[in-house]
Order: sequence, then structure tokens, then C-alpha cells
Amino acid sequence: MPPPRFDFDHVPVTFTAYFAEQLRTWNLLFPAEQSYFERLGAYLEKAPPALFAPLAELEPRMGVTPRSWPPGRFSLEQVDFLNRNPLYPEWRRLISAIFNVINPALDAAAKGRTRLVLVIAPADLPVGPDRMWTRLSGRRLALKPPEDQAHYLPLLLTGRPTPNLADSLPDLCSAARGPHSAWTVEATESLLACSRQATRLSYDHLLPYRQRLMAEVGKIAEKGEVRGPRQLGEKLKTLQPRDAEYAADPLMAEFIRATLLAGNGTLLVNNTFVEWASVQAIRRAKPSCIAVGFGIRNKVKPFSSLLIFADQDKATAIPTQADMLGSYVDLEVFYQYIWQEANKYVEYRSNTTYLFVAEGMDELMLVAPPDFAVPPGPITLEAVHHACRDWLAV
Repeated sequence: MPPPRFDFDHVPVTFTAYFAEQLRTWNLLFPAEQSYFERLGAYLEKAPPALFAPLAELEPRMGVTPRSWPPGRFSLEQVDFLNRNPLYPEWRRLISAIFNVINPALDAAAKGRTRLVLVIAPADLPVGPDRMWTRLSGRRLALKPPEDQAHYLPLLLTGRPTPNLADSLPDLCSAARGPHSAWTVEATESLLACSRQATRLSYDHLLPYRQRLMAEVGKIAEKGEVRGPRQLGEKLKTLQPRDAEYAADPLMAEFIRATLLAGNGTLLVNNTFVEWASVQAIRRAKPSCIAVGFGIRNKVKPFSSLLIFADQDKATAIPTQADMLGSYVDLEVFYQYIWQEANKYVEYRSNTTYLFVAEGMDELMLVAPPDFAVPPGPITLEAVHHACRDWLAV
């Protein structure tokens, strides 16, 4: 699908550069991103010149010329140009002022359909419900957990103890609202059995690709071919997942590669991968339904510099150990971060139900609008499932 064409020659070049870069990579944008840039392009075509006048006056003072900043170009060279420029703080202030005018108009056109964010904690955390979700403000609901804990997730996601994918919340949402409208992101592979049509990411499932990435990074680091993570990321752009599930989808292949090479531990720590992939999915794809499954992480071993991309089992002789308490502490922050990240975007404000559950626990945390209907507790997981279906209207 070719990108749309817009006429915004009247807009300063430093403002349109990033926008033009997105048009060049149009097929690597999620539908929600494409919708945003279509709205932005239409706005810029009709925007009054006065909106950009201060920025147009600043650019010559910054040294912006066709040679230093070719029209429509936004590369590492331009990023360095901005970061080194003494007028960069003033430029940032003017860019923010422009978006303070533009964003309300774009937000007004954004769709406000009901949404569901389901965050699942693992069964082995060393605390009870009273110590869970302490950073969140919501309703604690009593649950009737199943006798067999293996039925917990299937009952929640599909309404049945044995997964029936025809009733899976992610699959129902994906069928009703289109590609990339429903996601599952997890540390293990538990959610994979409860969905087929949704966009699915599993840290454990990506093990072969993660190992290839770490091996390639090790070769590059040994040869001294890169100066830092930014250059490393550029060099590794051609190394994509081979798994058939991702190889046929260049958009998801690039999303996975970028997530694992973010430089913040996503390649090494399962829950960091889950948290970062989830917030990036929310930021970029704006899914109507996302199920986030955390796990128990291993104790982090010492690393530094480019070793953040190295296989820690091979890089150090320190034995690998599961970190139950550390996982609990991390997750209390990650729960809040996912909730805060979603609330940054107009698509999630006032119309999103957040369910925070922990496998096997007899209590959940509900953060939802007043019109999300649940029966009085203790409630079954089947009842929670059907309340979510009603909420999403699927």
C-alpha cells in the first residue's frame, strides 16, 4: 500500500523531516500509526503559516540549510545536528508549542472505542493478594479460582477450562476490529494456547532469534566494528526473525528486532521484554485488547556496555537463579507503568478497563469506568470473561 501524498512545502523542514521519514517507511507502520499520520498530514496541508512562523525564523539561526538538512531527510546525522546545536532547547520549546495546538485537533478525530488491558502475574510470586497492585487505585474483587490452576488462564481468556479459541478475547477482538487490534505479550508461552488470530509475542518463543542476535552482537563487539548501541542497531537491522510466524510480516519482524535491541535489557530479562513490548504496542498499535503475561525473571548478572546484548549464561560463570522477590518488586512498578503509558493516549482515556490478575489468586484488581458491569463477588473467571466480552461488544 503506497503512502498518501501531502503538500506541506510551507512547513519548516525540521518539523516535517520526521513526518517524511514515516511516509518512507509507510508499510512498517501499524494501522493506528498510519491513521495518525494521515490526520497529521491533512492538518499540515491546511495549517496557517502563523503557527510555524517562530520556527521558520529560528531555523536559519540554527544553521539549517539545504546542505545541512536536505528536505525530507531525518537520519542520525540530523539527530546529531540537533543535539549539538546551542539553540536546541529553543527548538524543542517551539516544537512543543506547535504540537500543543495540533494535538487537540488530532485527538478529537481519534476513535474512542472501548478497550481492555489485561495484566497477568505469574503464580509463584512470594506474596498474597494484599501485597499485590499496591501502586494502583481501583476495586479489589474477590474471585472463585478453579480447583485446577491449569484452567485459570483458559477460563479468563476463553470462558472454558479447555481453550476454545472461538471464544478467546484476543481472537474475538481481532476478528471484529482488524489486524493488530488485539495482542498477547508474554514471558512464557501460556497465552499462545489461548489465541491464534491476535498479534502474539512470547519471550520464550523467541529464544532462537535472541540467541542469534546475541551471537551476532558478540562477533561485532569482538571486531570493534561499532562505537555504541546506536551504530550497533543500524548494523543489525538486516538480522530478522526466521520463524515463519514473523518472517512473512516485515512490520512485526522490525517491531521485534527493535524491541530486543532497545538497549534497556529486553534481550536479557523476560519481564523487561514484556513490559517494553507492551508499552510500545500500546504507543504504536493502540490495540483494543492486549493481554500481558509476566513471568519469574532470573537474577541479573553483572554486565556493562555492549555486554548488555550478550548471552549472560555464556558471558559469566555465575549460576543462573530465579529471582522470586525481585520479580515481585519489578512487577509492582511495571503494572503501574503499563497503566500510566496507556493513559497518555486519547484512545485509552475514559473508555478502558484494566484487569490485573495473578494466576491462582482469589482476588483481582479492577480499574475501569463506572459502566463496566461485573456481578457482585466472589465472581468466577467465566463471569469476568463474559463481562469483558460485553465490554468489548465482541
